[in-house]
Amino acid sequence: MPLKPSDPPRPTDAELEILTVLWSRGASTVRDVHEVITGRRPAQYTTVLKVLQVMAEKGLVQRDEKQRAHVYRASRPAAWTQQQLAGDLIRRAFDGSAKNLILGVLSTGKTSGRELEEIRKMLAECKPEQKEVKR
Repeated sequence: MPLKPSDPPRPTDAELEILTVLWSRGASTVRDVHEVITGRRPAQYTTVLKVLQVMAEKGLVQRDEKQRAHVYRASRPAAWTQQQLAGDLIRRAFDGSAKNLILGVLSTGKTSGRELEEIRKMLAECKPEQKEVKR
C-alpha cells in the first residue's frame, strides 16, 4: 500500500530501533528507551533524546508532555510499519515482485521448519487482495 501524504515517512535504522522498543514496552520515557538500547549496545542519552525529538517532528512517535518526563509512543502499530517497509523493499529491491522477495528471504536459510509451516498455512489462506492493516 503506498504512503499517503499524511503518513509518517519511512523510519531510519536508528528510528526503527527506537520504534521496536516502543512497540515492545508501550509508552516510555527517554530514559526507558535509553536503558533498553544500552542493554544492546552503547548509546548516549542525548542521542536517544534527539532521535525521539526528530521522530516526533516527523510524526513517527507522539509525545505526551503532561508529565515532567515526556512519554513517547509509536504513532503507528508495528504491523502497519512492517507492511510499509516490506512494500517499499519490494518496490525498490525486487522490481515489485513479492515472489522474488519471498524467494530471497527463503534462500537465506534462516527460516525454521516451524516458520515454513506457518508460511504454508498463511499462503493457503491468502487471497490475492488482502485487506490493509488497521491503523
